[in-house]
Amino acid sequence: MEAPAILRRLVVTRAPRAAWAAWVAVCVIWGTTYLGIRVSLETIPPVLMSGIRWTVAGLLVATVLLARGQALPGPRAWPGLALLSVLMIGIGNGFVVWAEQYVPSGLTAVVLATSPFWMVAVEATLRSGETLTSGTISGLLVGFGGILLLVWPDLNGGGAGAAQFGMGLIALQLACAGWALGSAWSKRHGTDDNVFGATAVQMVFGGLLMLALGTALGEWRTLSFSRRTTVALVYLTGVGSIGGFVAYIYALRHLPVSTVSLYAYINPVIAVVLGALILGEPFGVRIVLASALVLAGLAMVRVSSARRERAAALLRTAPGIPAPDSGT
Repeated sequence: MEAPAILRRLVVTRAPRAAWAAWVAVCVIWGTTYLGIRVSLETIPPVLMSGIRWTVAGLLVATVLLARGQALPGPRAWPGLALLSVLMIGIGNGFVVWAEQYVPSGLTAVVLATSPFWMVAVEATLRSGETLTSGTISGLLVGFGGILLLVWPDLNGGGAGAAQFGMGLIALQLACAGWALGSAWSKRHGTDDNVFGATAVQMVFGGLLMLALGTALGEWRTLSFSRRTTVALVYLTGVGSIGGFVAYIYALRHLPVSTVSLYAYINPVIAVVLGALILGEPFGVRIVLASALVLAGLAMVRVSSARRERAAALLRTAPGIPAPDSGT
């Protein structure tokens, strides 16, 4: 059998088609949620919006599962799910929602495209993770150069607006870090059993956390709904939370972290276009060039990782030759 045929067989058998379909859904759905968040914040406070969204979504998923006779994870699984809810909903999503008060939705998506960089960094610090290569480091530098080009004019503008914009950028990086930590933990400690039940419990835990925090911050006093923000919240809850989050968890269980993280290529394109068309957000040569640099950096990171994966796969097929970092 020729080498390309061997590689194709390795790729096809590595993950089920349903996992790839879930990944495509993540790309499309999450590319539109940035617009939904921005619109919902017109009348709904950020922390309460996140709490309502995730609590309702989790309860809906749990109700459907129980109606179909499927059990939810028991108390023994709750500590791990609670940790994931803090990392991926409280930090990973909560900081994104808060940041979109000050950062346009399209720019938010481009900045969050650096989440694979954080995933690579987290993996590099773990004993069983991937080591950094020169290609990966080069990709990281190119990507962060694009982020600097994207945000520097707004940061350098001075005044309260620049300060709020800067705080928003810091919040987005914290969100990336939380999401990367949660993804790495889920990849190593999650199981294929009852993935939807685990997701439902995780959503409820995360939603209740955000509701409690919103209550402590006194956000109920400023809560109001308009037709526009209600539609946005319903979309975020039904499509963004239930559809997108379940698809992401399923894809993460069956595909490599580096592959799943490629949704960040598609999300910024959709978010920037929608933000410009519907909300009149900035869209010019600088945004295009900066976004291209970020995506180029992601491509460099992905190519470096793919080369390592292919080399390890080929070595595993050769008798007597240990794979890299196998310890033999």
